[in-house]
Amino acid sequence: MGERNIHHKPGRSQLRTFTKALLDDVQALERMLADNVFESGVRRIGAEQEMFLVDRSMGPAMTAVEVLETLDDARFTSELGKFNIEANLTPRILKGDGLSELEREIETLLAKARKAADVHDSRILLAGILPTIKKGDLSLDSIMPEPRYHELNRAMCEHRDGEFRLGIKGLDELRITHDNLMCEACNSSFQVHFQVGADEFVHLYNLAQAVTAPVLAAATYSPFFLQHRLWHETRLAVFQQGVDVRSDGLQARQARPRVAFGDSWVETTVSEIYKEDIARFRVLLSSDLGDPSTEILDRGEIPLLRALSLHNGTVYRWNRPCYGVVDGTPNLRIEHRILPSGPTVVDEVANAAFFFGLMVALSDEYKDVTKVMNFDDVKTNVIAAARYGLKAQFVWVGGKSFTAQQLVLDHLLPPAREGLHDRGIDSADIDRYLGVIEERVRTARTGSQWALDSLADMGDHGTRDERFRAIATAMYERHIEGKPVHEWSLATQDESTDWRDSYRFVEQVMTTDLFTVGPEDLVDLAANLMDWERIRHVPVEDNSGKLVGIISHRQLLRLVGRGQKGDAPVAAREIMTPDPITVTPQTESLKAMAIMRKHKVSCLPVVEDDNKLVGIVSEQDFIAVAAMLLEDQLRDVHWHDDE
Repeated sequence: MGERNIHHKPGRSQLRTFTKALLDDVQALERMLADNVFESGVRRIGAEQEMFLVDRSMGPAMTAVEVLETLDDARFTSELGKFNIEANLTPRILKGDGLSELEREIETLLAKARKAADVHDSRILLAGILPTIKKGDLSLDSIMPEPRYHELNRAMCEHRDGEFRLGIKGLDELRITHDNLMCEACNSSFQVHFQVGADEFVHLYNLAQAVTAPVLAAATYSPFFLQHRLWHETRLAVFQQGVDVRSDGLQARQARPRVAFGDSWVETTVSEIYKEDIARFRVLLSSDLGDPSTEILDRGEIPLLRALSLHNGTVYRWNRPCYGVVDGTPNLRIEHRILPSGPTVVDEVANAAFFFGLMVALSDEYKDVTKVMNFDDVKTNVIAAARYGLKAQFVWVGGKSFTAQQLVLDHLLPPAREGLHDRGIDSADIDRYLGVIEERVRTARTGSQWALDSLADMGDHGTRDERFRAIATAMYERHIEGKPVHEWSLATQDESTDWRDSYRFVEQVMTTDLFTVGPEDLVDLAANLMDWERIRHVPVEDNSGKLVGIISHRQLLRLVGRGQKGDAPVAAREIMTPDPITVTPQTESLKAMAIMRKHKVSCLPVVEDDNKLVGIVSEQDFIAVAAMLLEDQLRDVHWHDDE
């Protein structure tokens, strides 16, 4: 997606021209592979650092355009959302102090980004998924104003032919529909690159697939999405489902989604992956590309394979092949995309060091990993790692089973250490970075476990929104301190931002655990629900979840006052208030209070997406807000009296 000259709504002729260029690029790639022109014998590494922009309340700050203008640094680039930016790190040889150099460069770039963000009243936060992000933050108003992103959204929505549906089950269960691809922007990664020779690509790519699960299990940092507790690394599920453009028919055929781990080992060359992705996934974007790559080869020059790279950028393998040209020499890299951003820079570099060390050491130990591991086990391991982190159970070499914790500590850290040593990495750096991994795994304190433990420790104190803001605030402050995550103290509620930040919108205060009745249900059921659950309003919804009315405690009292004739049952629809006044989750709380006063109602159902009921907000919720506001005012008065 580095290509910026993207066609808007390309016609059939443009798509055919682009497809022809794509096929020509594959032919050129195979010629270069046959002629052995790729750089080899060099173990170069690199990384992409994605980050969130947050405001003073730790919510997403839509300031990427302004921050990038202030930075004015080619190493920084945009991402899909206005609340994301990315820094591209300098490629370097894996030797000596290469890892600590990587850490220092990240810290330097983050310091520069923080300074630019501060100009626009924003902060930089490293996180896999921002804990405070809300569905209302994911409208097209939040997409970066660049043609390539809008065209990608248009193309994906057109291919999807309907809404994007997300269903993720963890400790909580989340099911939402969305009309654009902005859920992708909720993910922030630390993507590392590992340069390989063409002749060793297949061996090392398959090895990267095999080690992905244990590396991920030790690195999880994304347990929340839309304030739901889901997987230890929820990014995988959000990304896969958030850009799933398969039609219902393709899903019924179990066609592979564009975000995937893969279904089998690679057998021949890197071109096998590119060919499969062209065969499986239609072209989404096109661009003007210049001379055909085969003609460039005929002139004795090296082509950029721009069509192939553009298409590759719209297929999101967790280990993705990458082609590049430096000083006229082509190279191949494995982009390891599965690591989250954060918790701290030292944590990130430790994760990278673990991956690099395994890639070096196990490539010698297992000359062909496909002979000692079953691919289905490898794929299952990755899913288990994403779901359960260090609590996952893995099937490893030879069909042996280990817990993730046992596998990393007893069987993978020692060879990773040897691998880095063999590459000449400084001993102090090996001890530092792999020591971080060892302590993190030994204490079972990944970033995700820290966040989950913090939330559990807060219990029911404050509102749900306040607790998630406290976690985001603690993430920010502890990242600035720089200690690795296994040394972090738990987040506490008093670390939250100004309490008023958690009451600005209806979605922050509404009740979502609802007790409802259907229009044909007995009024007696509604009455008992009020009694059992100590509530004063019962929404009435149809079988599709659409709000059709509401029953209040007062209406039941009137019914009792009138008296029922005989034993004739009364249906909810007979006494409910039909088509009640409603608000959306994004309605400002002050506006909701004004609506309640104007219409003299004591509650407002909260709806979205064709009147689907998602919550309810009552005067009791706002009484709590008023009480806290009064407490603040009284505290100010006492403070002035003391002066």
